Amino acid sequence: MAKLLIVGSLAFDAIESPFGKTDKILGGAATFIGLAASQFKLDPAIVSVVGGDFPQEYLDLLADKGINLDGVEVIKGGKTFFWSGKYHNDMNTRDTLVTELNTLADFNPVVPNGYKDADVVMLGNLHPGIQLSVIQQMEKRPKLIVLDTMNFWMDNTLEELLDVIKHIDVLTINDEEARQLTGEYSLVKAAEKIYGMGPQFVVIKKGEHGALLFHKKEVFFAPALPLEEVFDPTGAGDTFAGGFTGYLASTTNISFENMKNAVIQGSNLASFCVERFGTERMQSLKKEEVDERLYQFKALTQFNIELQ
Repeated sequence: MAKLLIVGSLAFDAIESPFGKTDKILGGAATFIGLAASQFKLDPAIVSVVGGDFPQEYLDLLADKGINLDGVEVIKGGKTFFWSGKYHNDMNTRDTLVTELNTLADFNPVVPNGYKDADVVMLGNLHPGIQLSVIQQMEKRPKLIVLDTMNFWMDNTLEELLDVIKHIDVLTINDEEARQLTGEYSLVKAAEKIYGMGPQFVVIKKGEHGALLFHKKEVFFAPALPLEEVFDPTGAGDTFAGGFTGYLASTTNISFENMKNAVIQGSNLASFCVERFGTERMQSLKKEEVDERLYQFKALTQFNIELQ
């Protein structure tokens, strides 16, 4: 069974949207990535850090999904990373109210020995130094290294970010971040510039407007499924990443053609994530629901046309 190594935060989130608000709930990039990847037949593991305030029931939830937690460090007297945000009425913009790094501030990741030969590595949104440290701990070059990042690291640690980007195969960012990283408004030109930084593939996420996959001169577009209700976009990008890498690891096929399928799988799972606050929807998601919605995705884009 293929191994997927996930590096990212296990965290507390407090969210407010037009549909309501929450107290502290389970969040974090690695959490969303892991829950999405657990939909596939593979051997996933998380590398992260939490404080003694992180409930055992949250760790049990992840373990019950078949996720190995040997790489999760628990600092007894420490506090877990906490983020709080408020979404505007359009659900595409938000204000960060609180960010407390806590144990994440001094995090030194340790890859478990059993996963130093992982087939696929998913580097969730963290300090580039942490991401690079994980790559350097791998005993052999993974078949695929995927990195997610955001504008915060571009603003504050650009040189370190560019250094880690040299070592990866796939970069996943949103359209605003792609433009900031490259200085190009055209996403096609932005992808071309990113190739020059190291990655062979670029995934540019456009939220409710879908996602683009670039490889050399080839482009693939996956729409986002129109939904009746969107409660909370938090974690949607990480859920996409978990579906994308989980599918690729489980199929052991990293060709561009199979990456098209992976983008659809990621978009499909992300469409469930936004239907409830936090990880609530992903915790109870069944394979039958996932498969049924995949058919909806297929119907959304399938058509026949005769060209004269």
